[in-house]
Amino acid sequence: MLEARAARAFGDGLVSVVLTAHLTALGLSATRIGVVVTCTLLGSAALTLVIGYRAQAYPRRRVLQAMSLLMVATGFGFALFTGFWALVVVGLVGTLNPSSGDVSAFGPTEQAVLPATVPDAQRTAIFARYSLLGTLIAALGAALAGAPEWVADRTRIGLVDAFRLTFVLYAVVGVVVLARYRGLSTGIELPASSTRTALGPSKGIVYRLAALFSLDSFGGGFTITAIVVLWLQQRFDLTLTVAGAIFFWSGLLSAWSQLLAPRLAARIGLIRTMAFTHLPANVFLVAAAFMPTAALAVGCLLCRAALSQMDVPARSSYVMAVVTPEERPAAASVTGVPRSLATALPPIAAGWMLSQTSFGWPLVIGGTLKIIYDLLLLRQFRHVLPPEECSRPRK
Repeated sequence: MLEARAARAFGDGLVSVVLTAHLTALGLSATRIGVVVTCTLLGSAALTLVIGYRAQAYPRRRVLQAMSLLMVATGFGFALFTGFWALVVVGLVGTLNPSSGDVSAFGPTEQAVLPATVPDAQRTAIFARYSLLGTLIAALGAALAGAPEWVADRTRIGLVDAFRLTFVLYAVVGVVVLARYRGLSTGIELPASSTRTALGPSKGIVYRLAALFSLDSFGGGFTITAIVVLWLQQRFDLTLTVAGAIFFWSGLLSAWSQLLAPRLAARIGLIRTMAFTHLPANVFLVAAAFMPTAALAVGCLLCRAALSQMDVPARSSYVMAVVTPEERPAAASVTGVPRSLATALPPIAAGWMLSQTSFGWPLVIGGTLKIIYDLLLLRQFRHVLPPEECSRPRK
């Protein structure tokens, strides 16, 4: 499963940076680019919702394989179609991920399986490795985002055709993911005697977490990779190659910082780890919008990257810890669906803002909303402890 996660991350990291440049090369306005990005997120949300409430009746391997085939179709769709409405449809029904994070329906399915493979004390660590691998490989994909421009400059292939080859590569990655899922053990399936209801005794806490995560993701929708790349291009006239390098180093910082999450959580708890690392990261995000030079803005974005993803393994571990094992697939999806939906709408507004001014209003709005989320999370859940923390003296 970790190999499939790595392959998907490479494809996501590559297309999240290339997407806006490809749409710009096709002649789409900033507002229309925001619409396409939003449709990709809406499609992911709808697919995750179906999996959360219906796919429990089907073998997990079959569900993952079906999504892999859809990933292949998505890559070829973006490679073949150039019209705005055709791209909207492909984005809506496909698996394309315009964000540096894992907002697709693959994530909840995989996350529901991981906790059963380790004891509670090692749960956060396995999620940290899962997130680390995904972030590192996504950074590698982002670093190669300048390849289409390099190919176009040194061959007779036009820039649009070079971008199309990128999406063909995304489809090929889907084939690799399909092969890895086909090799999964039957041990990942739920026992035949387990309940198939979506949620049971943990419904209340899951819905409360979903609401808070939605606020965080709504703020994050203003600052997904595709939008930040567009802002850097408009504000500082940075090339796609430079933007790809920035997100490569951002990805590296984010990835390695996640290794600290299990150690930090063991000392101060999962909720505090999530809030105390996320707050300063969002302060840096807001500050980047006010920086007068590209160097200072990029410096703020890199500082943010060094802190912003430490909450990812802690969040996944916490959700899986406060529900019963039978509820884990549904809990992963129910907390993931609102996040995807909340992320889907802001890119339209962010695209419109950037069509009016090059100032980083999306960064200011997104960072402020995420700060509010951090404070609410700490207030509402600091006393709701996972099993491994119940016997630990409170500080």
